[in-house]
Amino acid sequence: MALFAYNKFVMERIKCLIVGSGPAGYTAAIYAARANLSPVIISGMELGGQLTTTTVVENFPGFPDGIDGTQLVEQMKNQALRLGVEIRSGVVTKTDFSGLKKILTIDNKEEIEADAVIIATGASAKYLNIPGEQQYRGSGVSACATCDGFFYRKQDVAVIGGGDTACEEAVYLSGLCNKVYMIVRRDVMRASKAMQERVQKRENIKILWETLPVEIVGDEGGVNGIKVADKKDGAERVIPVFGVFLAVGHHPNSEVFKPWIETNQEGYILTKEGSPLTNVAGVFAAGDVADIHYKQAITAAAAGCKAAIEADRYLQSL
Repeated sequence: MALFAYNKFVMERIKCLIVGSGPAGYTAAIYAARANLSPVIISGMELGGQLTTTTVVENFPGFPDGIDGTQLVEQMKNQALRLGVEIRSGVVTKTDFSGLKKILTIDNKEEIEADAVIIATGASAKYLNIPGEQQYRGSGVSACATCDGFFYRKQDVAVIGGGDTACEEAVYLSGLCNKVYMIVRRDVMRASKAMQERVQKRENIKILWETLPVEIVGDEGGVNGIKVADKKDGAERVIPVFGVFLAVGHHPNSEVFKPWIETNQEGYILTKEGSPLTNVAGVFAAGDVADIHYKQAITAAAAGCKAAIEADRYLQSL
C-alpha cells in the first residue's frame, strides 16, 4: 500500500476502508474485494457483531438446519479472507471527513487515509445490568424476538420495556408463545397508541404495570424465571418464564462519526432513502448503525452489498 507524508506524519492510504466486522462489514468486504478495491476491515470492539451473541440462527438463507451465530460470522470472515480482504483488530477513535481523502485514527495512535469508507459498526442492544442478564445471554436472554422467538414456541416468556419496540416484540412473540408477560416500570407506556392497541388485543399478553425487573434466574439448562418487584411496595416474586426479551432499545455505534455524518436523535446514521449514501461523498453506511426498523443479519448483509457497489461507483467517478 502506498505511503506518503501528511502533516509531518507518514500515513497509510487505503482505497476502501470498512469499519465493522458483522454481516454488513463482511459482505461489503466480499463485494469490494471482487471489485478489486483492496478492502481493509477494522474489526471494532465486538468482532462479528451482535450475531455472535445468538445461538442457532434459523432464518439466514442457505442453512436449512440452522447455524450457530458465531459460526456463521466465522464463515463470512473466512470467505472474505479467501478473497484477499485484510482484517485488522482495532477501534476507530477519531475521524476527519472534511476533505476528499477521509482520515481515520485507529486506537488513538495510527492514522489511515481512505478514498472510500463504509461504516458498518452496528448497534448494540441496551442491557439492564441486573443479575443473571449476562450469565444467560444466548441461553434464555435475548434482545431480538424475531431472531430467537422461534425457540420459545408454546412457552411462557417475558418482554421488558414499554416502548414501540417492546410492543412489537410482544405482539410477535404472542403468535408463537403460550403467554407473554410485558414488564413495564411505569403506569403508562411510551409506545404509540396504535402499538398499545395491538398489544391489548392479544389475549395471551399480560401487562405487569409498575413492575421492576430484579434478577433473571435459571440453572444449567438456561432461564426458568424472572424475579420482579412491585414498584409501589417493593414486594418481590418470581414469574416462571423460559425466555426474557430485552426491548429497552439499541445504541447505534456512531459517536465517532457524528462530527461529520448526519444522524437522527437516537444516533442512527441517516442515508438517502433506499441507498447507503450518507451526507458525505465517499462515506457509506450499512447495517444496524443505519437501520432503525429491521436489525436482521440478512438485511445487514444486503446493505453491505449495496454499500460496496456504491463505493465502487464512487471510486470510479474520481
